[in-house]
Amino acid sequence: MGKMKLRVLILDDEADFAGELKEFLQLRDFEVYTANTPGEGFESLRRRPYDLMILDVRLPGMSGLDILQQVRKLYPSMEVIMISGHGDMDTVIQAMRDGAIDYLRKPFRHIDIQLAIERTEKYLQLYRQYREMQDQHSLISSELERMIDRTFIGESRAIRQVLELASTASKYPNTNVLITGESGTGKEIIARVIHYASAQHKQAFVAVNSSAVTDSLLESEFFGHVKGSFTGAINDKKGYFEMANGGTLFLDEIADMPFVLQAKILRAIEEKKIKRVGGSEEIQVDFRIIAATNHNVENLIESRQFRLDLFHRLNTLTIHIPPLRERPEDIEPLLRYFVNNFAVKLNKPIPRINAQLTETLKEYSFPGNVRELRNMVERAMIFCNTQTLSPVDFKLTGSGQVPGQKNVVLNLDEQEQNLILLALNETGYNQVMAARMLGISRDSLIRRMKKFNIRIMKEQT
Repeated sequence: MGKMKLRVLILDDEADFAGELKEFLQLRDFEVYTANTPGEGFESLRRRPYDLMILDVRLPGMSGLDILQQVRKLYPSMEVIMISGHGDMDTVIQAMRDGAIDYLRKPFRHIDIQLAIERTEKYLQLYRQYREMQDQHSLISSELERMIDRTFIGESRAIRQVLELASTASKYPNTNVLITGESGTGKEIIARVIHYASAQHKQAFVAVNSSAVTDSLLESEFFGHVKGSFTGAINDKKGYFEMANGGTLFLDEIADMPFVLQAKILRAIEEKKIKRVGGSEEIQVDFRIIAATNHNVENLIESRQFRLDLFHRLNTLTIHIPPLRERPEDIEPLLRYFVNNFAVKLNKPIPRINAQLTETLKEYSFPGNVRELRNMVERAMIFCNTQTLSPVDFKLTGSGQVPGQKNVVLNLDEQEQNLILLALNETGYNQVMAARMLGISRDSLIRRMKKFNIRIMKEQT
C-alpha cells in the first residue's frame, strides 16, 4: 500500500493480543495505537483523530457496546469493527444496529481483520485517493505498467533517474533518444516506457534488431517493396518506416547496423520521406526514433564503423542504464518479483527466499544483468521442490562465480550445456557473440539451446 496510512486504535484488555495485532497491521503500513482499558481508549481518542477503531465487546468496568454508542456520537466519521471471544447473535445484531461496520469472533486469523479493514469505506476512500495520487506522481502509472512488462523494477537512485529521463523524453515526441547500457539491462523496456507514456501511445511501437537484418534484405525490410521488384516479392510490403508512421521506431543494437544502411537511414530520418524498393512514389512518414546500444559508439565512430552524422541525429537525448552489479539494492525487489511471477506461471506455491541467497546474489557480478537474473530465477523455480530458495538452487557457490560452472565432469552433454551457459553469461546473453566464442554458428547455438532447454526470455510483452 506504499505510503498510505490508515490510523487505527485497538481497544482490547488482552495486552498480548492487542500487541500482536498492532505488529501485524504495522507491517501492512497502517498507523496503529493500542489501549487496554476504556479510560486509555478515550484518552487516546482525545489526543489524535482515528479512521478506525477495533473494539472488544468485553472490557473491564464497561461494555464494549456502551463504548460503541459513545464513540459513534463523539466521533461519527470514525468506523468501528467489533471483536469478541464470547459473541452471541444478539450482541452482533446490537453492535450492527449501533453503527459497527463489521464484527469478528475470536479466535480469528490476522488476515481476517485485514480483510475486514479493507472492506471499510474509510479504507476504500483513502485507497482511491492514494491510487489517484500515485498515478499523478508516479514515474510509471498503473495503466502504463499494464502495457509493459514490469521487469524494470528498482529502488536505487540510478533507476529513478533513468525513469525520470524517460518520463521527460515521453513529453517530446520529436526528440530522438539513444539508450545505452550493457546487454540485459532493460533498454527495450525503457524505450517502451517512453512510447507508451507519450501522446502517441496508441500508435505503433516497431522494434527492430539492427544486427538481425540480413544484408540482402536491408532495404526491403526498412523501406518496403512493391510487388515484382525482385524475385520473391510476390506482394507489396510495408517497411519498418511505414509501419512506425505516427509512432516509434526502436532500433536495437544500432552499433551492429551495416555501414551501407546508415546513410539511407539518416536520409529517411532527415527527410521523413521514403520510396519502396522498385517503387517511384514518395511516401511521407513521421516517427520518433529510439535507438539502443551496448557498445561504445564513439569508439566505432573513430574506427569508421559508425557514421558521426547519424550518431548526432540519434542521440538528442541520451539515457544510460547502469549495470545491475552497480545497484545491488535493486537485486532483492527484482528477485521477489521474478519469484512471484514464475510461481504464478508455473502454478507453484511461492517459496520463501533464504537471506543468504540475497546476499550471495549481491556479490555476483551479473554479466547478463536483469535478463540473467530472470533466467536464473526461472530455472531455479522449475527445478526447486522445496519451500525455500537458497544459493544451491542458483548454483552460486562463491562470489562472482558463473552459474553452471562446475568442477570437471566427464559427461559430454553436461559439459556442453555448461559451456553454452558460460559463454552466454560471459557475453551478457548475446547469442551472436556467444556463438563466436564457442566456435559455432548462431543457428547451431540456437539448436543446442533448444536441446538443453536453455531459454532467453524476451523482456517485453
